[in-house]
Amino acid sequence: MVAITSLAADEHSARIVLAATMEPDDPMTGRLIAAVGAVDTVRLGSDTGAMPEWVNPVDGELWRKKAAVRLDASVVARVLAETDRLGLGVLVSGDRDWPTGLNNLGDRAPTAVWIRGAASLLTGPLRDRVTITGARAATGYGEHVASELASDLASAERIIVAGGAYGIDAAVHRAALSAGGQTVAVLAGGLDRLYPAGNQELLERTGDLGLLLSELAPGSAPTRTRFLARNRILAAVSGATVIVEAGFRSGALDVATRASHLGRPVGAVPGPVTSAASSGTHQLLRARTAALITGVEDINALLETSTMATDRAFGREDRISRSAHQPRPGRAL
Repeated sequence: MVAITSLAADEHSARIVLAATMEPDDPMTGRLIAAVGAVDTVRLGSDTGAMPEWVNPVDGELWRKKAAVRLDASVVARVLAETDRLGLGVLVSGDRDWPTGLNNLGDRAPTAVWIRGAASLLTGPLRDRVTITGARAATGYGEHVASELASDLASAERIIVAGGAYGIDAAVHRAALSAGGQTVAVLAGGLDRLYPAGNQELLERTGDLGLLLSELAPGSAPTRTRFLARNRILAAVSGATVIVEAGFRSGALDVATRASHLGRPVGAVPGPVTSAASSGTHQLLRARTAALITGVEDINALLETSTMATDRAFGREDRISRSAHQPRPGRAL
């Protein structure tokens, strides 16, 4: 039997091992990688060596028990084989095409991401990209406004990021592609099982003409917790987030919250006062969490003003991250 540590001989491969086996958005995994490196994190998860002194013994033991179950060499071998068969790329922090905006997530940054398509869409300045998302059960009004905004942004050579879901997400991906623009879909499952199934053709086109990205390895199914974890990536890779429609309980509001915590500006589109589908966006506007969006000019203003301040705040960290690693292109393993 192949030992898991033999598959994690260097930092690059060790990060892929962790991403292929551990659940995303785990701050303990992130803290360990930052403190001792990915290679030693895999060893600690394999019950090899003492946990660092700063780790709370109870938290450390709980993490180790989960890692002992998840760090399975056969799972990693299958993931690597599927990655190669599907022609996917894998990126880790420090790689040439790594989206440096993800580094702003700190301990919650993805350990690795799988990609299909043009990785360069995520390497430019944050202000090149805007995340647009909203209700899955969108109204005709919401889909119309989302399509208009995406089409105008695509014409202005902005890159539109969304989650590939039904409703608002699908509307912005379609509009961007129809306008000859560039779009990125961030998914909550492996890139071998495009979800939702009803958007498979749209997601295939996005992968062919734009970019598909996921922190979940091939073979991973989307779950509620993975959708919630995916929201932080939607917020981190763009200079601004715009919510077109969202009810009070919509997951799109979580994307807005994540963006706000990162210092990224948030915008919201108003809807009819009688529409439950716009109750969440109206709450964002009422609480002044989001700026009023009535057209593409409002989004451009968010990107050109607030995002430049964000770039200054995080730019030094990103430059240090890039210089600390040997540049390496994303590649299928």
